Parts: sequence; C-alpha cells; structure tokens
Amino acid sequence: MKAVYTAADLENWDEIVADLEQRPILAVIGDPVAHSKSPQMHNPALRAAGIDGGYVRMHLRPEEVSEALPRMAEVGFLGINVTIPHKAAALAAATAVGPLPTMMGAVNTLRFGDGNMEGWNTDGPGFVRAVEESFGAKISDLRVAIIGAGGGAGRGVAVQCAAEKCPRLVLVNRTMSKVEELRAEITTLPEKSDTIELCRWDADSLRHGLSEVDLIVNATSLGMSQDDAEVIPSGLLKAEHLVYDMVYSGGQTRLLADAEAAGAKGADGLPMLLHQGAIAFEHWFGKPAPLEEMRAGLLGA
Repeated sequence: MKAVYTAADLENWDEIVADLEQRPILAVIGDPVAHSKSPQMHNPALRAAGIDGGYVRMHLRPEEVSEALPRMAEVGFLGINVTIPHKAAALAAATAVGPLPTMMGAVNTLRFGDGNMEGWNTDGPGFVRAVEESFGAKISDLRVAIIGAGGGAGRGVAVQCAAEKCPRLVLVNRTMSKVEELRAEITTLPEKSDTIELCRWDADSLRHGLSEVDLIVNATSLGMSQDDAEVIPSGLLKAEHLVYDMVYSGGQTRLLADAEAAGAKGADGLPMLLHQGAIAFEHWFGKPAPLEEMRAGLLGA
C-alpha cells in the first residue's frame, strides 16, 4: 500500500490496488495529506468491526477535487474524510447536507451511494464528545469562549456550541467583521445560546471576555511550536477555568502549560480527533465505532 495516492492513480485504480490484501474503501483527501494520522485510526477500526477494506491517504490538488470525488465513488470508495483545504469544496459537492454544516461552511465527511454524496461536519459533534470525555461536563451547561472563532475549525465549534445552547458564548477573533457575520448567522438558528458576545483578541478585551466563562477553547494554530506566542496573556487564566486546546502536537502546548501553572484543568486536541473520526465511522456504517481500537491506533501513531 502506498503512503499517499493521487488523482492520477484513480485513472488506473484497479491496476494500482490489484495486489493489495485489503482494497481501499475509505480515504482522507487533502493538500497536503501525508501527515494525516487518519489511516492509523481507521484501519484498526475496520479490522475490529470485521469490515473488508482499507483506509488510505489521497493527495488531491484543489483543481482536481470536483472530478476526483465521483471517480472515487465509481472505483468503490464508500466514503471519505476531508481535510484542509477541501472542506468548502466538499460542502459544494455534497448532494445532501444539514443546516449546521452549511452554516459552518465546511464538510469533512462524505458518504457515497446511489449517485449521491451525503455530507456532514463531524468536528462540532466530535468537540462536544471530547469536552464531555475530558472534563465530565456537557457543553449545554458551560459558558464558552472560543479563540479564533472567525474561521476554520473555530467557526464549526462556535456553531455547534450555539446549537447546543451553551448559556453564554464568547466569540474571540482578531478580525471582528468575521465574528460579527458569524453571530448574525447564528441568530437565525431556531434554538441557540441565550447570550452571544464578541471579543477582540487582545489583553484588555480578554480580561472582560473571559471573566465569566467556564470553558476556554483555542481554535487557532498557535501551540504547534513551543516558540509560538501565548494564546492568552499572562494572568487571565484562573484555576476555575477549563481549557481545551484543539492543537494536538504530541506534547504539552504552551497554552496547556499556562493552564497547569494557573491550576486550571486542560486537555489537548487528541480526544476531538478521535471522536470526530468515530462519528464519521458511524455515518459510513450506521453502527457504533470501535472507539478504543481507534484510540490505540492514534496513540500508537
């Protein structure tokens, strides 16, 4: 099995995979995608569930996605995960998708069947499960601040938290116009948080914005490197805060180190990665995912 397949491989797919013991039936697409740990999570799940098939990485350039998706269905793929930068393209390609992924502006899971592409965004629901696992608390009971809520995964988590009706939602971003637009969209939800506030990402604004929240979420990329700037200025983290860093670097991020120093409970992005993958599995196969086998695969990776 190749580490990464390409759009060119799809043209002669039967020949490319002829010698494989497990024919690929699932994939993650992205640009780049070689770094993805999804195969290490999903291949153990397929084995544990007794499903005949494999999970592979597929490197697609943006201009290749529209033709590659129907081709993947033709050659026998049941579904795919979608990572950067193709989530908006997957939303556009989906023939059936719910209101929340549409508001999130992204689809990260597709299921093929009968000429259709059903789409979901499992980041938000995966985040909800991750918070419950990590802190033993439900989003619906927590006042939440999301740093980097203006786009990407932060936007998805913000929409999910609002839909879960967390009592107070604080959208933190450097570019205020992005969260202003997001708040306007969230207010169209039939059920949503009672209070949705905007907060500029600077020390003075955060001092007020974080004063009455229970859960602080880092949805930015800060923390991938120990040399990154601090996410939250010194002195603003309190022992009563719960801190969820969506970054997963394999070690303690600066934000989680700062949380520990303040006496706060913290968790990294691994549980979210696990649970969004498990929810994708549930969409593909209509049954619970073998969660512990998936967790072991991720930790091994």
